[in-house]
Amino acid sequence: MHIGKKAQKREKSAMSVSLYGNLVFVVIELLMAIFTGSQAVLLDAVYDGVEFCMLLPSLFLIPLLYRPSNEQHPFGYTQIESIFVVVKGITMVSVTFGLIFNNIHLMLHGGHIVSFHTIASFEFFACFLGIVVTIYLSIKNKTMASPMINMEMQGWKIDSFLSLGMAVAFLLPILLPFAWFKPVIPYLDQIITITLSVIMLPAPIRTIITAFRDLMLIPPEEDTIEEIKNLVEPIIRTYGYQKLYYDILRTGRKLWISVYITFEKDLVSLAKFKAIQSECIAALAEEYPDFYFELLPDIAFTGAEKAALEQKILEEQMQEMQEGTREV
Repeated sequence: MHIGKKAQKREKSAMSVSLYGNLVFVVIELLMAIFTGSQAVLLDAVYDGVEFCMLLPSLFLIPLLYRPSNEQHPFGYTQIESIFVVVKGITMVSVTFGLIFNNIHLMLHGGHIVSFHTIASFEFFACFLGIVVTIYLSIKNKTMASPMINMEMQGWKIDSFLSLGMAVAFLLPILLPFAWFKPVIPYLDQIITITLSVIMLPAPIRTIITAFRDLMLIPPEEDTIEEIKNLVEPIIRTYGYQKLYYDILRTGRKLWISVYITFEKDLVSLAKFKAIQSECIAALAEEYPDFYFELLPDIAFTGAEKAALEQKILEEQMQEMQEGTREV
């Protein structure tokens, strides 16, 4: 199944909005981090800075992802997307660990106090802007199911949630003006930063694992395989079969689905075969926007058949040798 140029333009447009949004956030967050000296705001700035640096080349990758497969590239160019996602995920994890260790170092040296109310106001604004971009990307991605847009959408969603949490956390010195809380105030910025880092880590780690599975051509998650089977098997069952064998791979956003079928009868109707395949494709298209599906007869090659074929080849070779000897 191929996706047209309109989808390509829509995806590039959505990614551009995310790109410019990231750029605005990076500039504002860097200025705020310098002004307030907050490590938590610096975490946001560095995270969004990495997002921007990785997002910029992705705009140039999009046209490649829509090219069809050929002899030189039997899986097309979709694995480029998986490589890109792995690099991005590893960068995110490295940056997050770096900031965790830096803030532990600050805590061991007495911490520092920042302008809490200024940061809280900024984080409420960041939360609102993140929600707006998330909703926009969600609407755009409904008809495309792009892994890149989905990754950006998840990133903006996490940013919005974290910004809201940071805003509330930085209001704690105002909400809790008690003597017992004062010793915590110098360490509050570092505690928030480390907590946010720990919350952020699982998302890029899961992304790296999924992308590595795709690059190594390991079948996708069991849930995906079961969903495909549940869509295909009821259709094939109505035509009757002896057994089915699935070969399912995923490269980036594209699924490659091969189903090998052994019919109950030896004779196979091509019209019947074509009808089954068309129905399966129609069912899969409702769930997956980009996939390749093929239905193939499973022709078993038993040991007895192999031995018979080898014997036949040997007899033909002997016959050729004998004919050659006669001619001499």
